[in-house]
Amino acid sequence: MSVPAARRRDPDRDPGLQPERTRLAWRRTTLSGMVVAVLAVRTALHGGVSAASVVSCALCCVLWLGFLGVAHRRIRTLAAASSPVAFAPRHAAAAVVCTVAMAACGAALVL
Repeated sequence: MSVPAARRRDPDRDPGLQPERTRLAWRRTTLSGMVVAVLAVRTALHGGVSAASVVSCALCCVLWLGFLGVAHRRIRTLAAASSPVAFAPRHAAAAVVCTVAMAACGAALVL
């Protein structure tokens, strides 16, 4: 049985660089989500408070917390393993759902 190309080790590759870049990307994305949540709060409170804007803002903040949980789990996993492990499909799906839903909430607040 042969080893798939994705699992073969390249002796010239530094195994620490790719996981470090991935951890930094997760941190940047989490920070971007926080900015979106803060802007959602600002937009919801600017110019009068309505029930729809408060619900949309609260949902945006909850979605950011969900994304933060997924990102923290991934960062911890990358830091603990000596070689990168595959990202679980359900965690990837959760990150995508949180991101898309947060974008939809942001669009609803602007419109």
